[in-house]
Amino acid sequence: MSTISAQKPGSEGRRLRLRVDLRQYGILGALAIIVILFQVLTGGKLLLPANINNLIQQNAYVLILAVGMVIVIIAGHIDLSVGSVVALVGAVTATAIVQWDLPWFGAVLVGLLVGALVGVWQGFWIAFVGIPAFIVTLAGMLLFRGLTLVLLTGGTINALPAGFVAIGKGTLPQPFGTMLGGHDVITLIAAIVVVIAVALQQVRARRKQLSLGLPVESGRMLIVKLVLMSVAVLFFAWLLSGHRGLPIILIILSALILLYTFILNRTVFGRHVYAMGGNLFAAQMSGVKTQWVNFFIFVNMGVLAALAGIVTAARAGGAVASAGNAYELDAIAAAFIGGAAVTGGVGTVIGAVIGAMIMGVLNMGLSILSVDSAWQQVIKGFVLLLAVALDVVSKRRGPRM
Repeated sequence: MSTISAQKPGSEGRRLRLRVDLRQYGILGALAIIVILFQVLTGGKLLLPANINNLIQQNAYVLILAVGMVIVIIAGHIDLSVGSVVALVGAVTATAIVQWDLPWFGAVLVGLLVGALVGVWQGFWIAFVGIPAFIVTLAGMLLFRGLTLVLLTGGTINALPAGFVAIGKGTLPQPFGTMLGGHDVITLIAAIVVVIAVALQQVRARRKQLSLGLPVESGRMLIVKLVLMSVAVLFFAWLLSGHRGLPIILIILSALILLYTFILNRTVFGRHVYAMGGNLFAAQMSGVKTQWVNFFIFVNMGVLAALAGIVTAARAGGAVASAGNAYELDAIAAAFIGGAAVTGGVGTVIGAVIGAMIMGVLNMGLSILSVDSAWQQVIKGFVLLLAVALDVVSKRRGPRM
């Protein structure tokens, strides 16, 4: 989400400062408060190393889907079919391994191809025929769920190979062993590298903005932000390193977050997505090929839904027809909780990831407390409503950039 700037004239040209985007930081603060709350309520169980590992692996599908869903929502659309695509791709991948005797990596490629074809199918109807995404993806939800039932004939496919299962619940080897009472060295080194890389990137970006006369946050604010980020990353890595090491799925998720943050913030395609969501008519008049942008948005969503289906089947160790049930609602909720606007044009990958983590912590915390599943839905619905209400109220108070 873009920040709001305020200009302050100075003696040497323009001296610009950024006002802190309270909503974006508020979401991060809400995540911290929810974590602390459940840590207290569960008697310290939430942040046990094993639970941190499970939090990542159990909610990997939400994180993957949220990354694609926020792009769909920024462009002013919605996708109700991703849960059914997850089930279909999981079924196809498992069938390819068990019944077609493909190696697991070949089956993964087949699954991703199926997801891309699903995206092409839906993108065609939305972009070139002009049917609203809500209708096309609603039809897709029924269509792909039905195809899954046909493919699995109502049963399940199990006994998937260990290499495939490792995608969902495996960890990296530990060639350097452990230290400091059993903490994985690789995980700790990776965390230190991440902290240094992010700090260098932030400092370099600030220098570049200053050189161009663009608005920047104050040096004090940058230091505070980097210190808090470093403490959070190192604390998270310390907890994670205490249980089996670095999850493979976390590496995949990190790569996705970096890739899609770059695409949205630094590429022409990303700027066109924001332009379409902000003002479709203006984008068309500016020469944006909106049909093709819409088409590729849904192709991308299909591929990410396929990846989520592969991860879900890998973690479960098999494919079932009921897989992916209500996943689309989790992804949509994560995007809106993370700051995406209901009218489009606003949202970030990082925000969607934070929203997905809020959903994940709620799921895990409520499960540890043995809260009935019905009440879990009530609480998650209330959180979603609150997030959207904040968006609506903030828009009434003034325009955002």
